[in-house]
Amino acid sequence: MRIEFRHLRTIKAIHDTGGLARAAEQLNMTQSALSHQIKGIEDQAGVALFARRTKPLRLSAAGERMLAAAEKILPQVVALEADFAGLVAGKSGRMHIAIECHACFEWLFPVLEQFRKAWPDVDVDIRPGLAFDALPALRREDVDLVISSDPEQVDGTDFSPLFDYEPVFVAAANHPLARRDFIEAADFCDQTLITYPVDRVRLDVFSQLLIPVKVEPAAVRQVELTAVILMLVASNRGVAVLPDWVVNQIKYSADYVTRPLTKGGMTRRLFAATRTEDTAQPFVSHLIRLARQEAVRMGRA
Repeated sequence: MRIEFRHLRTIKAIHDTGGLARAAEQLNMTQSALSHQIKGIEDQAGVALFARRTKPLRLSAAGERMLAAAEKILPQVVALEADFAGLVAGKSGRMHIAIECHACFEWLFPVLEQFRKAWPDVDVDIRPGLAFDALPALRREDVDLVISSDPEQVDGTDFSPLFDYEPVFVAAANHPLARRDFIEAADFCDQTLITYPVDRVRLDVFSQLLIPVKVEPAAVRQVELTAVILMLVASNRGVAVLPDWVVNQIKYSADYVTRPLTKGGMTRRLFAATRTEDTAQPFVSHLIRLARQEAVRMGRA
C-alpha cells in the first residue's frame, strides 16, 4: 500500500474532532468523500482503521498505529514546509563560511554577530578545515561563502570586493631592520619569520614577496594567535608580516614598529566569493554589506 500525507492528516483530524462530520469540515471536504478516502486506505491496507460500532468513532489497533505515525510525521512536514517558505521568501537558509585569511577570524566575528541578530533563521557556521580547498568546496555546495584574497575566473562564482589592505612588516622597535624606510625580500634571509599556521601560498609574505624571487627566511615559526605573534616580535624572537588592519586593531605598543614591504608598499584586496545564483539572496547580500561596514569601522574603506 501507499500511505500519503493526506491519509495521515485524515486519521488525525478524525481522532482530534471525534467524528466524520467535524473532521470533514476541518479538512474542507464532504463527509461522503472522507468516508470514501478511509475505505480506500482500508482496502489497500487490508485492515480496519476504526471500530465502527462504537460511539464516538474509535480507532482500531491498526488505526492507533497510523495515528502514532501521523503525530510523528506531520509536525516534521509542517516544519519542512515552513523552512521551504522561508527559503522562498529569502528569510532562512544556510551560511557556511570558509576562510582563506587566517587573520580574518578576528575581523569576521563582529560581522557575524550582527548578521545572527538580523537573520536568526539562517544557519551560520565557520569551516576553517576547508580553508585550503575552499573554492572547490564552494562549487560543491559544501560551503556558501569564501573569504579570500585570491580571486579566480571561475564560471558560476562571484567575487564581491570587501576592502583593500596592506601587508606590513612588523619588528621590535630596537630591531636593526626597524631603521629601514621599507623592507625587501632579501632582508628576510637571516630572519626568523613568525607566521600563522597556514600553507605558505595563503600567506601574503610568501605568495607576493618571497616565493616569486625564491627567497627563504632563516627560519619559520608558526603561531596561532595575533597577540602572541606581536608579543614574540616585541621580544625580538623574530619578525612578522601582518595585514595593516590587524596591527591597527591591536592597542599600539612602543615595543614594535611597522614598515611597508617594498618601496611602493603592497596592496591586497579581500573578497567574498559566492555562487552566482546565491549572490543576490537577501541574507547573502546583507552579510556582504555588513562586512563592508565593518571595514569602514576599521578605517579600511
